[in-house]
Parts: sequence; C-alpha cells; structure tokens
Amino acid sequence: MKIAFVGKGGSGKTTLSSLFIRQLAAAHVPLVAVDADINQHLGTALGMDESEAAALPSMGAQLPLIKDWLRGTNPRIASSETMIKTTPPGTGSRLLRITEDNPVYDACAHHLALEGGEVRLLVTGPFTEADLGVACYHSKTGAVELFLNHLVDGREEFVVVDMTAGSDSFASGMFTRFDMTFLVAEPTRKGVSVYRQYKEYAREFGVPLRVVGNKVHSEDDLEFLREAAGDDLLVAFGQSGWVRAMEKGRPRPLAELEPENRSALAVLHEAADASYERRDWRRYTRQMVHFHRRNAESWGNEKTGADLAAQVDPDFVLGEQTAPQPV
Repeated sequence: MKIAFVGKGGSGKTTLSSLFIRQLAAAHVPLVAVDADINQHLGTALGMDESEAAALPSMGAQLPLIKDWLRGTNPRIASSETMIKTTPPGTGSRLLRITEDNPVYDACAHHLALEGGEVRLLVTGPFTEADLGVACYHSKTGAVELFLNHLVDGREEFVVVDMTAGSDSFASGMFTRFDMTFLVAEPTRKGVSVYRQYKEYAREFGVPLRVVGNKVHSEDDLEFLREAAGDDLLVAFGQSGWVRAMEKGRPRPLAELEPENRSALAVLHEAADASYERRDWRRYTRQMVHFHRRNAESWGNEKTGADLAAQVDPDFVLGEQTAPQPV
C-alpha cells in the first residue's frame, strides 16, 4: 500500500511517519520509505546521524537514469527527455516492485536496518533556497511522482512517503497516488485549517484521508480535534519521552515507546492495511492520465516541444497483474 503523511510544517508529520516506518519494519513487511519533504529530516528521524543522512543518494540527481529505465521500450515515449513528472506508464514501460532489485534502487536506495527489519530509504535530495519555485525544485519531487506512477505494490507491501508541507502536491496530482493519506494535525486553528484545505482538494478525487492528532496533551485538545475533524479523526498521539530522546540523538527500541502511543501506531497500521480492500487500479490510472494531460497542456508540451498527450496508452491499466517488462 502507498501511504502518505501530510500536514503543516512543524506538525510532527516526519516524526509520526518515522514511527510508522519503525512499526512496519518491526513487523518485517516489505517496505520502502521516501523523504519527499523540502526539509529532508526523515533519515535522522530514523536514527541516522546528520552527516550520514546528508550523504544519502538523491533521486533528483538521478532523474535522467530514472526516466531512461522507466521508459523501457514504450513506443509512445519518443525519448526520456520528453518524460515529465506526470508521464504515465504504458505498454513497454518498466514497472517497479517493492522487493525487486533494479537500477533505480541501485542508484537511489539506502538499505537501513531498523527494529529487526530492513527498509529501503529513498530521498529526493537536499533543497536549497535557489531551488524553490524553479524547475530544479520540481524535478526533485517529480522523481518521486514518476516512481509512484510506475510502482506496483501488493498486500502487506508498503511505501511510506513523508510529503512536503503545503499544497505543492495538488498541482501535479501526487496527492492522488496514495491508498491512504494520514494528515497530522495539532489541536490548533492552524492545524485544523490545513486539514480542511486538504479535504476540500481531496474530496473531488476520492482520496482516502484520516486525521492523526499530534501533540495532544489533554482531553480538551482531543475534543477540539473531534469537533474539527469528526469521523475523519482516526487516533491521537500524546506527549512522548521516547520521541524527545530520539530528537536528542538517543534513539531507543520501539518496544520502549509509551503503551498508549504504541497502541496508536497499531491503529495506523490497521487502517493502512484495510485500505487494500478499497483499491481501484482503474481509477488510479484514470487520475494519473488526467493530471498528465493537464500538465501537458499547461506547461509540458511547451517545455518539451512534444505532444505529451500522445504518451497516454488508452489500453493500459496499471495493476498487480500487469505483466512486467523484460530487463
């Protein structure tokens, strides 16, 4: 399942996504974690030191390789240079699986031992002030979107993405790439306003969205979130000495996390796992094509000098039964 963690900056979404990744690693499920945030902190939240995290290979830096590999022998894509972040797969495209070995993982993935299990960690790469608002910035998050567009994952296989804060994912359609989106909200007006904005965007596309309360210190905090989110509120996390120790660079085994927060993680795991039953690969493919056509018309055709709508294969549906292409 593809799982996203979203929320406003400072809400704790990276912390909670790292806890959820630990929960999955401890369960020994096949797992890929992706840091798609502008502020790259997932590696350190998973216990890496800052210098080690800074040295992680960048998906953005490997974008030409990623495009070339995913393009495969797809006759509708004239060259990898004409691929944009929303380019959908078609007949002849190479697809990605969670547990396989391939050049994309070879170039971009870091294998991280965690909670007795293992996670493949991918990062977009560090962002600088010069990146913001220009093509380089979008190419970095675009590498993640291409990865998700070509990914085939099954039951009890997980991709967990720590998304960038704000609304950037709405422009490309990346917010529709997930089986479940956990929106991390603090019990504040700003926290719930992000929830309302995200729900408004997501409603049109049927994006499953659940609110995860964070920094909930009292019953009044919890009631505030209940009033704002109603049935969308799934669970809440309270204060945590375990998290505070982790933030000081003193990580402890997940088994030592407070029982109430361990229980909250189990609720997240159950909700994510249940999302498998609601999968609709045809809708997923339609949405992928919708946003590709929209991006082609608004900027892609002009940028590449090609008719990118012609890249759409009308007979192709991404899914678990899609035959893989030969290497």
